[in-house]
Order: sequence, then structure tokens, then C-alpha cells
Amino acid sequence: MRVLVIGAGGMLGKDTMQALSGRHTPLSAVYTGGEGYQCDITDTRAVQTMIRELGPDAVVLSAAYTDVDGCESDPEKAYRVNALGPWNVASACAAEDIPLAYISSDFVFDGEKGEPYTEWDAPNPLGHYGRSKWMGERHIAALCHRYFIIRTAWLFGTGGKCFPRTILRAARTRPELKVVCDQTGSPTYTPDLAKVIVHLLETPLYGIYHAANAGQCSWHEFACKTLEMAGLQAVPVRPIPSSEWPTPTRRPACSVLRSFHLELTGHPPFRPWEAALADFVRAVLKEEG
Repeated sequence: MRVLVIGAGGMLGKDTMQALSGRHTPLSAVYTGGEGYQCDITDTRAVQTMIRELGPDAVVLSAAYTDVDGCESDPEKAYRVNALGPWNVASACAAEDIPLAYISSDFVFDGEKGEPYTEWDAPNPLGHYGRSKWMGERHIAALCHRYFIIRTAWLFGTGGKCFPRTILRAARTRPELKVVCDQTGSPTYTPDLAKVIVHLLETPLYGIYHAANAGQCSWHEFACKTLEMAGLQAVPVRPIPSSEWPTPTRRPACSVLRSFHLELTGHPPFRPWEAALADFVRAVLKEEG
């Protein structure tokens, strides 16, 4: 199977390309620079041309504008990239009857449920990032009859900027860290998620899926566990409420995801986020020498 990964230069895109290698033929598309087909997903004609020329058997759309605060300050860019972009890709895939896997976000929920969200819960995003991702979902569901909408959360991996990497760097230069303690979510390791994306592409069970490592934690707990695994637990991490963190974005207080549809289809459960984090920390420490 020839699989086109749109956003192949990103953290998840890199791991998806790696997960595809050896089993399928990965094709890469990037916005600018790097290796792969150069394509701006907000350009309707360019997307149509790319799909027609490459002729993939399936498409993974992981490209997105993920700067949550940036989406609040520039909502037009948020909707252009996160809503129009998927609209363009979905239209091109629908015209050729190509399955599309779209990476969405826990930010489509408001965080008020009080327990993990399943695929049957109704989205109610709080800000422009979540709304733009939800609009991307709606365009894909309206245009494609073979699609996977994959909601995930709190991504971390070795192929790009992420929370635990930022924490490790900050711990080496600051006497104390301040981390929000009243937001709870599902940390997800991009290599683990990439394997599930490839698995779904190999199934006929199209629809909406939640995909996140098992367990949950606050950002503060995430930071403390990262430093503990790196042997940097001597650096104090002070818990603070969201109200003390400078941000224009209202974030969901508890956006934990339950991978219910994967459970129902018999897919092996995700490993705990702590086990995945241990792999990440080992890889980063090895990378840093």
C-alpha cells in the first residue's frame, strides 16, 4: 500500500513514516523544506494536483497549526490551516475514493465531563484551536465515506518540540520550575500513536477513534515524572493553577481520552504513558550524549 503522509516533517509525521516503512510504501508531503512533495494544504488546486500525481492508496493528514495560543491571536490562520486544509484534502481524497486518516485533538472537548471522553461524546470546543480541529473533522465526515478521525492528546516524541523535552531543558537552566496542576490529560507517545495509525489503515472499520497512551496525569505530574526518570528530581517543580499561567487560551480542565473503539475492535491496549515516557527520556539522554 502506498501511503501519503501530509505533514511528514512533523514530530508525528516522522514516526508515521517510520512505522510505515518495511510494511508499506510511505510517500511524504511537507509544507516547505525537507524531503517530500512540497504542498500547501490551504491551496485547493495544489492539493488536488498532489493527490492526482502521487496516486496514493491512502492518506494520513497530520499537518496542522498546533500553536494553541497562536490560534487564539490569529483565528483566521487557525481556520485556514485546520479547517480549510482538511476540507481540501478530504475533497481530493473523496474524488479518488482514497481512505483518509485525519489526526484530531482532545481540544474538541470542553473538559467538563469529569471522566474520560469516548468517541460517542459530543464535541464542545472552548477556543479557536479546538473549533478549527472540529471543523476539520466535520468536513472530512461530510465529504469522505472512507475516513478515520483519530483524536489524540498531549503528544510527545523525539522528532520535535514537546512538553517533556522543554521540561528537561528548563531544569538544566532554572533553579525552579512552575507547572500547571489543574489540567488533566492523556500523554501520548508519537511512535505508539503511529503504530495505531498504520493498524487502522489496514482495517475496513472506518469512523472516529480515540488514541492515547493509558492513564492520565496533570501537567505538573507529567513534569515531575519526566525529571524523576532523567535523574533531575532535585529541581523543584512548583504546582500552580491555570490562572497563574499567562495564556490567552481557555483550555479544557480534564480532556482525558478513552480509546473505546480500539477496545471494542480487539486492538491491544496502549501501554501506560509512564512506560512510553521512560523510552522517550532514554532516547533524549542518549541523543544528548
